[in-house]
Amino acid sequence: MKVTLITHTPEPEKTIATAAKLCYASADIDTLMEGLTPEKVDGFLKMLTDIGHESPVEHVTFTFGIEGVSRSLLAQITRHRIASFSVQSQRYVEESHFEFVTPPEIADNKEAVKIYNEQMQSSIDTYNKLADILKEKHFKTFTELGDDEKTAKRKAQKKAIEDARFVLPNACATKMLVTMNARSLMNFFSLRCCNRAQWEIHELADKMLRLCVEAAPTLFANAGPSCVREGRCPEGKMACGKYKDVISKYKKLKEV
Repeated sequence: MKVTLITHTPEPEKTIATAAKLCYASADIDTLMEGLTPEKVDGFLKMLTDIGHESPVEHVTFTFGIEGVSRSLLAQITRHRIASFSVQSQRYVEESHFEFVTPPEIADNKEAVKIYNEQMQSSIDTYNKLADILKEKHFKTFTELGDDEKTAKRKAQKKAIEDARFVLPNACATKMLVTMNARSLMNFFSLRCCNRAQWEIHELADKMLRLCVEAAPTLFANAGPSCVREGRCPEGKMACGKYKDVISKYKKLKEV
């Protein structure tokens, strides 16, 4: 898994402090950013955290490049609907030799990983066989309709992989760009940094959080799973029982 912070709102913490200042001070739009020293910016951010005023945090966004993750993860992350996603398309990108993600529990077991790799190779072989059959069929159709050879091949290729992709497994690796505002990120971290989150999206959330802390340490000082952010676990009987370990982990993660 590789995660990159491609871009974010310039001076994210100052931007949020500007929005907060508008809410709580009698300043004109033209002079809002005047006098916003680093100390005052930190003060506004801490005040927003203390009183639970989150709407000013929505004014900054972060865009991540994510690769080497599974289509299974894609199904999970797109449930976070206040976000923007651009995903490598299996309709347009041929997956004749697709890379795949192997769960750690399978990777650690010789028998399991052997079966797993055999199944992945079987999926690759099946995908290529289907694609070849469909390409031949569609090429014939397009040439009969009057397309030249080059055009017919291109159109047949696209139409063939559009259907062949149905045999691709959840393990198939994908790439995406994800943009979230800081408030949505806080919610994402509270859910996906939790010990009860699925391992792959948990790893992704930790990598994203580390990048956010580097870009805006004060803003994300309290970010993380609910037990870190709110000082309590909302999971009830389903709690992991490792509160102290989790607190220690995210304290170290945020050391910039």
